[in-house]
Amino acid sequence: MPEYKLPDVGEGLTEAEIVAWKVAVGDIVAINDVVVEIETAKSLVELPSPYAGVVSALLVEAGQTVEVGTPIIAIGEPAAATPQAPEAPAAPVVEARMEIDLSNPAASGGGEGESLVGRNKAERGPMRRPRRGSASPSTLAGAATQMQVQGAFSPGGAQSQAVVEVDEPAVPATAARVPAERVRALAKPPVRKLAKDLGVDLADLTPTGPHGTISRADVEAAAGAAPAQSDDRVLGPSLGDTGMPSGIGRSFLSFHDGETREPIKGVRKMMGEAMVRSAFTIPHVTEWVTVDVTRTVELVERLRAHRDFRDVRVSPLLVVARAAILAMRRTPEINSTWDDAAGEVVFKHYVNLGIAAATPRGLVVPNVKDADRLALPELAQALQALAGTAREGRTQPAEMSGGTFTITNVGPFGVDGGTPIINPGESAILCAGAAKKRPWVVTEGGEDRIEVRHVMQLSLSFDHRHIDGEKGSRFLADVAGVLEDPGLALLF
Repeated sequence: MPEYKLPDVGEGLTEAEIVAWKVAVGDIVAINDVVVEIETAKSLVELPSPYAGVVSALLVEAGQTVEVGTPIIAIGEPAAATPQAPEAPAAPVVEARMEIDLSNPAASGGGEGESLVGRNKAERGPMRRPRRGSASPSTLAGAATQMQVQGAFSPGGAQSQAVVEVDEPAVPATAARVPAERVRALAKPPVRKLAKDLGVDLADLTPTGPHGTISRADVEAAAGAAPAQSDDRVLGPSLGDTGMPSGIGRSFLSFHDGETREPIKGVRKMMGEAMVRSAFTIPHVTEWVTVDVTRTVELVERLRAHRDFRDVRVSPLLVVARAAILAMRRTPEINSTWDDAAGEVVFKHYVNLGIAAATPRGLVVPNVKDADRLALPELAQALQALAGTAREGRTQPAEMSGGTFTITNVGPFGVDGGTPIINPGESAILCAGAAKKRPWVVTEGGEDRIEVRHVMQLSLSFDHRHIDGEKGSRFLADVAGVLEDPGLALLF
C-alpha cells in the first residue's frame, strides 16, 4: 500500500504538527481534496491529496509533531473498498475476498495515470461521504503554496500487504472488512477537537449521532461523567477555572499546582527563534517622532465615504503604509538588506510590505507583494485580505516570504508606541501607535494656540550597519510629514 510522506511546504521547514485530519479510514478522496491540516513553524497549511482512492490508514494521530518525510497517510485503489455486485454472473474465483466493480474504470485499470494532478478523472460508482466545497486556494500565494505541496507530496514505494488469516468463515464481500482494532470512531472535525480539548477518548463512546457518528452531546456527556485522571494534563483547576482563552485544550497545556505550561512549538517557536536571531545579530537603532495626524484622520473619513472604498475597510494604517512606500523613494536604504556572506548591501527595487499580525498561534508577518505598484484602493483591499487571512490562521508560507519592510500597528490596542525588532531578512521596521486626542500647540500666522488634535507616535528601528542616523531620521521625518499633511504626497 503506498504511503505518502509529510512534504516540506516551503523554506526548508523540517517538521510540522498534525492539527486535524479532514478524512477518515474508508473515505474516498479525489485528486486535490484536502486530507489534513498541519501547523508548520510558519502557519497552518492544508495538504491536498495528489492521488485518488480510498484512505486505508492514518499513520499519524492528530496532535503529533513529525519530521518532513515521515509517512502520514496511505491511500489505496478505489476498488479496495467500493465493490459492487457485477451485473452479469461471473466465473467463480478461488479464495476471492471481494468482487470487483467493473463499472468503475479505476477498478479495472481504467484509472491508471489518475495520480497525475490535473488529469480528468473517470466517472465513479457511489462514493461514501462525498466532500463539500472546493479545495482550490483563494489567493495567488495560496496557489503557489499548493503547487509546491503537490511537488513535494511524493508517495513511497508500494508495499506488499500480507493477508492475515482469521478464525472465521469467509464472508461474501460487500464492503472491505477492517479489523476491530483499526476501526476509527466516526466524528466531525469540530467534535474531534472538542474531545481532544476535554481529554475524552472517542473510541470509548457510544455514538448517538446520525449514521453512527459521535455527536457533541456524546463528548460533553462523557466529559461530565469522566473520573479524574492521574496524568499531569488534568492536575490543578479545570479549563474553565484557568482563565485561559477558549480553544486552548489539554493537549496543548500541562497543569500543575499554581502554574500552567504551554509547549513552545509551531509558529510561536519560529517567532521566538527569529526574534532572538534578529536582536542579537542586527545592531538596532530606534528613533521616535510624535506627529499631529488630524488631517490624516479627516482623510480616512473622506475615503470611507468614497465610492472606490465602499467595500473595503479604511483605517489610518492605509495612509501610514502609503507614506512609508513614498518615503522609501528618497531613502532607498530602508528597503535594502545586509548580505554579510557576500559583503554587499542589496537594494530592492520592489516593496513587499509586511504587516505584523498577532494570531492565537503566535506572531506572523505576511506581506503584500509589490505594494509600491498598487493604487490606494488596491492597497486597501490587499491589506484587508491579508489581515483576514491572518486572523483565520490561513496565511500560507508563500505569503510570508520575501518581505522587504514591515509595519507593526499597535494602535488598535490603544498603545502609544514601542521599540520593534527588525524582521529577519529586512533592514527596518516601523511601529505606528494609536491616534489619540491630545492638547497640541498649533502655530498659525506666527501665533501659537492650544487645540485638541489627533496625535500619533511613530518609531522606527533600523539596521545601523548600513543605515546611519541621518538616513533613518530622514525616512521617519518624511513619513511623519505625509501623515501630518497628506497633500505632501504629491512631492514624492
